Amino acid sequence: MLRDFFSKKKRYASIPSQEAKQDVPEGLMQKCPNCQKIFYRKELNRNMNVCPHCDHHHRLSAYERIQHLFDEESFVEWDKHMISNNPLHFPEYEEKLEKDRQKSDLNEAVVTGKAKMNGIETAVAVMDARFRMGSMGSVVGEKITNAIENARKENLPFIIFTASGGARMQEGVLSLMQMGKTSVALQRLHADGGLFISVMTHPTTGGVSASFASLGDYNFAEPGALIGFAGRRIIEQTIREKLPEDFQTAEFLLEHGQLDKVIHRHDMKKTLTTVLDLHTVGGGKA
Repeated sequence: MLRDFFSKKKRYASIPSQEAKQDVPEGLMQKCPNCQKIFYRKELNRNMNVCPHCDHHHRLSAYERIQHLFDEESFVEWDKHMISNNPLHFPEYEEKLEKDRQKSDLNEAVVTGKAKMNGIETAVAVMDARFRMGSMGSVVGEKITNAIENARKENLPFIIFTASGGARMQEGVLSLMQMGKTSVALQRLHADGGLFISVMTHPTTGGVSASFASLGDYNFAEPGALIGFAGRRIIEQTIREKLPEDFQTAEFLLEHGQLDKVIHRHDMKKTLTTVLDLHTVGGGKA
């Protein structure tokens, strides 16, 4: 009897029914890859997708970034209708493009237009890594070039937020040609006295980092952003040396003089407004 009195009762775990599982909305929570803490997606969104615990900067979609940084209802989009085709007849390329359009609700990996930031009008391009990892194909290059040309014609400063895995392999040399095309457009903007601000976000690599992303009058980056041309493993195999742990991070580039400033996302609008204000007189170029 005493043995029965002091013995531990077995506890059974109840398994939720399939109906109960279906009551939990998908995508409600998100884990931070840096600190492994779990947060409500709405909480992260209110904090501009910056982890409240460790300050890790999660990715933003193009339209989320525009919403956070620019004045409400001031954004006017350019070239939204432009879509890629398959000039080299690369197998399954068109099917992959269509999947990315459905997944991201974008026609291409960059959104361009003009908007106001604290009342200062500027041309803007925002890359989105959800579409083909932000890779630069012919349409991406054309949209960015058109945005630069529009900025030059309308006497506007130009800001680009980069997020890219580099050139788009399915378009071969046509993709690589966009490096020269966008760089020439920026040279024209510079010759006319226009202002170009480049903000590199995670990741900015390959042909994008080697062309327009690094040609800003001001080159900024978000904390922890991966920035570089070739991959870490390729470089280590080539030079036969072990690279520093923080190699190709925004902080490493800032320390070595390749960036002007690493800006926290919460401070981005204030900093960019200050720079725009310094270079404009009554909304025009100084």
